[in-house]
Order: sequence, then C-alpha cells, then structure tokens
Amino acid sequence: MHRVQNWFFLLLLLPALSSWGSDFSIPEPGPRDTCPVCGMFVAKYPQWVAAVVYKDGHRAYFDGAKDLFKYLLDLPKWAPGHRREEIQQIAVKEYYGLRWIPAQEAWYVVGSDVLGPMGHELIPLKSEADAKAFLQDHGGKRILRFDEVQPDLLKKLDQG
Repeated sequence: MHRVQNWFFLLLLLPALSSWGSDFSIPEPGPRDTCPVCGMFVAKYPQWVAAVVYKDGHRAYFDGAKDLFKYLLDLPKWAPGHRREEIQQIAVKEYYGLRWIPAQEAWYVVGSDVLGPMGHELIPLKSEADAKAFLQDHGGKRILRFDEVQPDLLKKLDQG
C-alpha cells in the first residue's frame, strides 16, 4: 500500500511542477548544506546535486538523484514537519550539461559504469536521445522516467 501511495504522490507532482519553462533555476548549495538522507556535504559534488525547494523558500539538497528519490518516497522520515503539497520545485543536474532541470522531465539511466558520490546512482539526462547514448556508452541496464523510480530499485542500487 505504501508503494502505491508513493507512486501516486509522484504522479500528482508531474503536472503541478512541469510548467517551469526555460527560466528554471535553483540556487547552488552552500558549503555547509548537507544531504538530509546521508549527511554528506553536497557542494563538494556539484555535478551530482539534486534539490527540493519548498514554497516557503526552504531547500533540501542531495548528493545525487538516488537520495532525492529516497527523500521524496518517504518524506515523513526525511523531512518531518514538511508536507508534499508544500513542494514547489524538484531539480536534478543533468549529466552532460551540468545544468538544473526539473527532475520529473529527466530521463534516468540505471546500472551504468558511472558511479556517484554514494556509489551506484540514477544518472539524470535531459533527453531520451542523451539517455540512450549514455546507456550505450556506459553499459547502462535501463532508462526510467521520474514516476518509474521505486523504493526496491533504490535498495538494489545501494547494494551494488
């Protein structure tokens, strides 16, 4: 039941957050910003940073898309006092251009030979063509969209 609720939440976020347009930007994390999931200082790994921005301006930064999804799929655990409907933006750094893009518009490659700061990672790409090229170049196993990421996949990534 919990998995269905998480999946439903991610689907609800898609239309509300997909209309950001070309001026989409997120402030970069500061040197003291830490990932709420693993505690890592995220500014040390700017190419991997992901973010959640709340309507009140509060931001949570992550050392990769994997921890971002862990956070989103279990918000009460990782963000006590925050509610899903308070989220304004969700962003990832796309792999090739290292620019912020809406997380729900990214294409994620799983199972590649590219490791993030916390090991096996979901690699965010801006387009399907980029994801297919990355998958071929880096031995990836599959390409996923935002709403296809599930807790069991995140556990498998952590196990290597």
